[in-house]
Amino acid sequence: MAVINIAERHKFILDKLAEKGYVNVVDLCKQLDVSGVTIRKDLKLLEDKALLFRSHGGATVSNPYTNDKPVNEKEKIRAEEKKNIGMAAAGLIAPNDAVIIGSGTTVLALARNIHPKGRLTVITAALNVALELLHSPDIEVIQLGGLLRNSSSSVTGPYAEKILDDFSCSKLFLGADGIDLEFGLTTSNIMEAHLNQKMIATVQKIIVLADSSKFGKRGFGRVCGLEDIDEIITDRGISSHLVKSMEDMGIQVTIV
Repeated sequence: MAVINIAERHKFILDKLAEKGYVNVVDLCKQLDVSGVTIRKDLKLLEDKALLFRSHGGATVSNPYTNDKPVNEKEKIRAEEKKNIGMAAAGLIAPNDAVIIGSGTTVLALARNIHPKGRLTVITAALNVALELLHSPDIEVIQLGGLLRNSSSSVTGPYAEKILDDFSCSKLFLGADGIDLEFGLTTSNIMEAHLNQKMIATVQKIIVLADSSKFGKRGFGRVCGLEDIDEIITDRGISSHLVKSMEDMGIQVTIV
């Protein structure tokens, strides 16, 4: 590529962002034949103009950092997608299963669609999940105890983590505030992230339920790397690039 000026570089970067929704520093260096220092300066200038958001190794068109919204507010966002994801996840529960359900509005959609065959044991940190399952005589609910978070109606802390030492379950159904290819699975609360890590150590299979808006986002607390996840259930809004990248990591991606 012929040498181009800063305005042409910026147009090239913004065009790529409009096309793909993200850009990578390494790719831009090759495409524009400039150094990483130059590209990072370009991205900083464009971010200062509110034209993109920088992330680790590149930039995106949307803010990659999540906010901790109240659960009743989150529940109204992408409600239909969450319902479909919850229905698909419910189909993975086996007869006489023992599972852990994390917190969040997408796993709440799972709880609303569980119709067990035989007995089912559910361990959960989320009060709204526990209350949703109480109506079924075939479900035994074990509610974890600890510090109750107002924004999520779920518990966190060492008491909840300690109880998990006494259990072993087949599956963990986990929600997320952010899923990033490099940074991994995140939530907006560090104590919730720690509890989720403990849940992961207690199960055989980790299944993440997340609508497509969660991809490319980062919460404050890192739960795990994507390589630790067995399956992700999401909606059709996810890009084919992300699907291929995760499948290359060995993750089963189910799109509903």
